[in-house]
Parts: sequence; C-alpha cells; structure tokens
Amino acid sequence: MMDKTPRVTGIGGIFFKANNPEQMRKWYSKYLGLNTDKYGTIFEFRQADDPQKKGYLQWSPFPEDTDYFDPAKTQFMINYRVNDLEGLFENLRESEVEIIGEMQSYEYGKFAHIMDPEGNKIELWEPVDEVFEEMYG
Repeated sequence: MMDKTPRVTGIGGIFFKANNPEQMRKWYSKYLGLNTDKYGTIFEFRQADDPQKKGYLQWSPFPEDTDYFDPAKTQFMINYRVNDLEGLFENLRESEVEIIGEMQSYEYGKFAHIMDPEGNKIELWEPVDEVFEEMYG
C-alpha cells in the first residue's frame, strides 16, 4: 500500500546556471549523448511504487543572469518530486520553513518554492507525468 503522507518522492529536476546555456546543451549532447532541446533534456524512469507508470526528471542549464533561483545566490537549484504538494505546502507553512511565493499550477503539475537553512532555493513539484508521456512517450 502506497504511503499518502505528503512528502518528497524523488528528484524531479536539476537546474544550474551557465554562462552559455545553448553551448552547454550542445556539449552535453555531443559528448555525453543527452538528447537536448531548448529547455535541456528529460530523463525517463519507472516509478518504484508502480513500475507500470513512467516518471520524468528535467535537466536544464539556465542563463547566468536568471532570477529564477532568487533569492538564493547559488548556481544550482534542485527540484523534488512530491506526492501531495498542497498537503506538504500546508505543513511547511505551519513550520519554520521559509516559503518563497505561492504555489503555482500548470498543465504539467503544481510547483512551490522554499529555502533550506543554508539559503538554497528548492523547487517542489507534484507532477502530472501523463503530460510528459504525451510529449515524449
């Protein structure tokens, strides 16, 4: 039986700043075989609690001057997959965790941002994997 407690279930994306994101995508494609597009690339996997379902992880270089990682001063941001973002977000609001902005909903999932104790911005994502299945499957 799957645990429904609001929690992180895995990595959803790895984002980092690059001086030249296009050049980085091309380098990773040429030398490491990543199938990149203008956003980066998608890695597909099978979900541990239901191997019939696919999951996706986004890898993306961002421009050096992006404000998407703000207020963090780091060169990277990790996106974590979450099974119940509304529940987790409510739990975080009631705690001492620093919340950045409000939860956002899109066709491909819900997103929220928090800061860890060392000032790293974290993106939380409750994915709608079926949208990626249609796009990349």
